[in-house]
Amino acid sequence: MTIPRCVPVPGTRPTAGAKAGRAQTRDQLGRATYDLLVIGGGILGITTAWHAAQSGLRVAMVDAGDFAGATSSASSKLLHGGLRYLQTGAVRLVAENHLERRAVSRDVAPHLANPLTFYLPVYKGGPHGAAKLGAGVFAYSALSAFRDGVGHVISPSKAAREVPELRTDNLRAVAVYEDGQMNDARMALMTVRAAVDAGATVLNHAEVTGLRFTRGRVTGADLRDRIDDSEFGVDARLVLNATGPWVDRLRRMEDPAADPSIRLSKGAHLVLRRTSPWRAALATPVDRYRITFALPWEDMLLLGTTDEVYEGDPGDVRVTEADTAQILDEAAFSVRDRQLTRDLVTYAFAGLRVLPGGPGDTAKAKRETVVTEGRGGMLSVAGGKWTTFRHIGRTVMNKLAELPGRPLADDMEPMSSLPRRAPLPGFASQGAVAHRLQADAGVPGPRMAPDTARHLAGHYGSLAFEIARLAAEDPALARRIHPDAPEIWAQVVYARDHEWAQRADDVLRRRTTLTIRGLDTPQIRAEVERLLDS
Repeated sequence: MTIPRCVPVPGTRPTAGAKAGRAQTRDQLGRATYDLLVIGGGILGITTAWHAAQSGLRVAMVDAGDFAGATSSASSKLLHGGLRYLQTGAVRLVAENHLERRAVSRDVAPHLANPLTFYLPVYKGGPHGAAKLGAGVFAYSALSAFRDGVGHVISPSKAAREVPELRTDNLRAVAVYEDGQMNDARMALMTVRAAVDAGATVLNHAEVTGLRFTRGRVTGADLRDRIDDSEFGVDARLVLNATGPWVDRLRRMEDPAADPSIRLSKGAHLVLRRTSPWRAALATPVDRYRITFALPWEDMLLLGTTDEVYEGDPGDVRVTEADTAQILDEAAFSVRDRQLTRDLVTYAFAGLRVLPGGPGDTAKAKRETVVTEGRGGMLSVAGGKWTTFRHIGRTVMNKLAELPGRPLADDMEPMSSLPRRAPLPGFASQGAVAHRLQADAGVPGPRMAPDTARHLAGHYGSLAFEIARLAAEDPALARRIHPDAPEIWAQVVYARDHEWAQRADDVLRRRTTLTIRGLDTPQIRAEVERLLDS
């Protein structure tokens, strides 16, 4: 199938996704002097760029790979308060997490977030009893001011009706609570769009080859465009190192003698086709501190996660056979065997949690954000949780305002003066968008299939109408990419022209779910690459 190049969607501003736009962005980065250069396009760098641009700073952000191309798209896809943190007495942290979860789910990105009911099964001989877990979920819901209902305990038979694959042998009771989930890659991309809308200049697949110094202070970076090997540089008054697992590598560019500041924990996940509908998620205690998840997500089942020290090259992190066996074995505590066969696995992925340096079990380590300043004045930020990504952005900005000499403070709007719950692009009701897409999408053409309409509504919000217009203008773009997935070819063109997609994996792994579903066939990959090069 040959799909022609499509003109930009009327009413939208082209981004750096197309070749001409990318060259223009690279030229702009090389000519201007920025207030802040953010190195790293994971969610920490993205949220900082967003908040900094909102505050009035001239911001640039670059990443050696794709935006959210590593850890930020390899999470458990949860927006949650952190039930297990109650074990360590972190009551205030849980309350703050709940506040952020509700803000994201209701005021910032309801088009990208979904509520999710969780079941905690209590088995004979398990690490926790029904009374303890019942009290725990009640306290957990109390810390959210009962805005999502009251945590309680239900019978095994009632739980089995909602999750048919729940293992009921020796099941004594099931504790219930409410949290949320999202598609992490889509949330990150919409936050990049928000940063660009606020004035930030961004470029992915741009690798830092060295730092620039002026009188001993870091004042920019030299970069190589990994798409065409061209070299360029960016000058900035302040540089922020938000490279996640690579944070110490960049710190050593600033100071070869810099001591390690972080440690890494590997978290692996499996994605499986579902054998039956799931109306709730399972969070099964493995031991006193760890929980294994079985999450209905994107019409599939997400299993995980592991938690082990990782000391290799961050770029080499992979899911091993031992990881797969561990995940399936732990899931078998509460999931029936027929749902856990190897032939149901469509994808496996692993990410690296960035934890503060120090001894101890990684499963017990705090998921906190640490901001440090190097001897060359470069700031480094590491750690944190997806749920609190907005709070992390504000934290970093407050740190910038408090730097000795206040190099940026006079040019920044204080965080207190900015909207605390600024919505992400596409803000809308998922249900309303899906309904209109199925009705007429506001444009001529055939009605959209219900699953495609729901998919677009939950991944783009109101921006889904831009994709629908592409499909209406060119029927070839309205066709499904694969018959077993809801995505359509218009999404590839949109990813190229408006979402910075440069490589097939950018589209298939992060801007759509084709790879995660195990449907990125060689023919599809070749056509995606052709479209990206056109």
